[in-house]
Amino acid sequence: MHTLPTAMTHMSCNVQGQAVAQATPPRTQFAGQRQLRRAAVRAAQKSLRASARKQGQQIRNAVSEILEFDTKVFEKEKVDFAGVEEFIYRGGRDKYKLLPQAFKDIKKVGVIGWGSQAPAQAQNLRDSFAEANMDVKVSIGLRQGSKSAEEARQCGFTEDNSTLGDVLDVVGDSDLVILLISDAAQANLYPRILAAMKPGATLGLSHGFLLGVLKNDGVDFRKDINVVLVAPKGMGPSVRRLYEQGKSVNGAGINCSFAVQQDATGNAADIAVGWAVAVGAPFAFGTTLESEYRSDIYGERCILLGAVHGMVEGLFRRFTRQGMSEDDAFKNSVESITGPISKTISTQGMLAVYEKLDDAGKKIFKQAYAASLGPAMDVCYEIYEDVASGNEIKSVVQAGDRFDRFPMGKIDQTYLWKEVGQRVRAARKEEDIPLNPFTAGVYIATMMATVQVLREKGHPYSEICNESIIEATDSLNPYMHARGVAFMVDNCSYTARLGSRKWAPRFDYILEQQAYVAIDNHEKLDEDCVNDFLNDPVHKALAKCSEMRPPVDISIGGEGSNEGVGAGGARTEYSSSVARG
Repeated sequence: MHTLPTAMTHMSCNVQGQAVAQATPPRTQFAGQRQLRRAAVRAAQKSLRASARKQGQQIRNAVSEILEFDTKVFEKEKVDFAGVEEFIYRGGRDKYKLLPQAFKDIKKVGVIGWGSQAPAQAQNLRDSFAEANMDVKVSIGLRQGSKSAEEARQCGFTEDNSTLGDVLDVVGDSDLVILLISDAAQANLYPRILAAMKPGATLGLSHGFLLGVLKNDGVDFRKDINVVLVAPKGMGPSVRRLYEQGKSVNGAGINCSFAVQQDATGNAADIAVGWAVAVGAPFAFGTTLESEYRSDIYGERCILLGAVHGMVEGLFRRFTRQGMSEDDAFKNSVESITGPISKTISTQGMLAVYEKLDDAGKKIFKQAYAASLGPAMDVCYEIYEDVASGNEIKSVVQAGDRFDRFPMGKIDQTYLWKEVGQRVRAARKEEDIPLNPFTAGVYIATMMATVQVLREKGHPYSEICNESIIEATDSLNPYMHARGVAFMVDNCSYTARLGSRKWAPRFDYILEQQAYVAIDNHEKLDEDCVNDFLNDPVHKALAKCSEMRPPVDISIGGEGSNEGVGAGGARTEYSSSVARG
C-alpha cells in the first residue's frame, strides 16, 4: 500500500526538483521541492483511492451474488446499499411464529461457555422459544469446577432441571451446539468438541475465529454436521439489554451477520436465520466465516475498541497541555465521543456531526480529519493484514497460553479513568457535554480509516457499516459512557480485550507523532481528502442501515446502578483464564 506512493514521490521529485534547483535560491528551492513532494503524494494517493474503490466495488458485487442463501422458512429482502444490492432478513417478534419450522428437528440447544455472548444468547433463546410455545430446551455446558456455574444457576440454568452440565456431555446431547467459549479455548478444545457432536447436528459459531485456527492447523470441520454462524454486532451484555428493552416493541435488539459454512442437512440457512431472529436481531445480513472473522477481529482493534481507547488518552493529554482543566479535557475528549458524537452518528450519520458545527468548528474538523486519516489508515492496514495472514489469531492463542503467568491487567486504574472520569460522570449533565470539533475530526477520520480498509478489501456495505460504525455507536460506546473504558472493553470477548490492549497504544502513538504534529506545524489542508469524506458513498449505505435501526436506545446504569448489570448482564469484575484441552 505504501510502496507505490513512495516510489512515485521520489521519481516525481527527482525529475521536477532538478529543474527547480537550477532556477531558485536554496531556501526557495527547498520550499518548492517540498510543495512538489506534497503534490506528488496527493496525486498518488488520489489515484490509489480511485483504484481501490473500483476494485472494492467489483469485489463487493461478486460477494453479494455469493451471499444469496437458500432459505425456505424466512423471506429474504433485497436492499440497495450505496448502489450494491444485498439480501437481508428482517427480525422482530412477529417472526417468532416461524421459529418452530426453522428449528423443526432441534429439541435441545447446548450453549457452551459463559463469557460475553453466552449469557445473553442463552437467555434470549430461552425467552424466544417460550414466547413461540416451543418445546426446545436450552442448556449450558461448562467445564467441571467453573466459577461461572453459580452465575448460570442464578439465571435459571441448573443441574436439577438438566439445563447445566459438563461441556462434552452437553455437546453430545445437543442438536444445535452454540460454541461460545473464548477463542483461545476453542483453539485448545475444538478436536474434542467436534468429535463429541452427533452426526447431523449443527455447530453454531458467533465468531469465525475457529475457521482461522483450523486453517492454521491444516484441518477442516467434520463433513456430517452443519456449520453456521450468527454473529451479533455488539458485545453480549448489549445483546441481552436491548432484547429486554425491546420486549414491548417489535424489532429492538442487535443486528447480526450470519453464514453457512456447511449444509449437511439441507436446512442450515433456516437454522442460522432462525437463531438470529431468536436472539433479537432487527435484521440479519449474510457473510462468510472468513469475512466475519477478518472484519470482526480487525474492527475491535480499530475504531470499536483499540483505536478509541488510544485516541482519547492522547486527546486528554493534548487538551490539558493546551490549558484545559482536567474535567474539561475529559468532557471534550471521552465524553464528546461517547455523548453527542456517537448519538448523532447513530441516528443521523457522520455527516450530521460535521453539519452541526459552525464555520469555525468546520474548519477545525477539516484540519483534524485530514491530518488523522492517513496515520490511522496506516495502522488499520497493518491490523487487517495481520488478521488475514493468521498472525493476529496466533497472537491471541499464544496470549491465552500465557494467562496463568501473565493475566490481563486492569485498564481503568490510571488517573484519567479512576479520578477524573469518575468525577466527571458523577457531575454529568448530558446537555452540557460539548461536541468538540477537533475530537470529532480525529474520531470520524479513524472511523473512516476503518471503513476504507474494509471496503478496499472487498467487504459488503452491510458488514462495513455494522462492524465499523453501528456497533461502535449503538453497542460499545454507551458502556464507556456509563462507567469508563474497562466497562466497555472488558465486557467483550478475550480476543477483543487482548486486541484493544495491544493496539490502543499504537493509535495513541501515531496520532500524537504524525497527525497532531502536522496540525501544529500548520501543514496545508488536503481539501481532496475532506471532499472525499463529504461525498463518500458509505453515507448512503449507513442511511439505509439507519432506516432499519431499532426504535430503542440502549439504557445502562452508571456507577451505583444495577441497570443492565449483574448475573447474566454486564460485569464489573473481569478475569482472564482459558480452558485447557
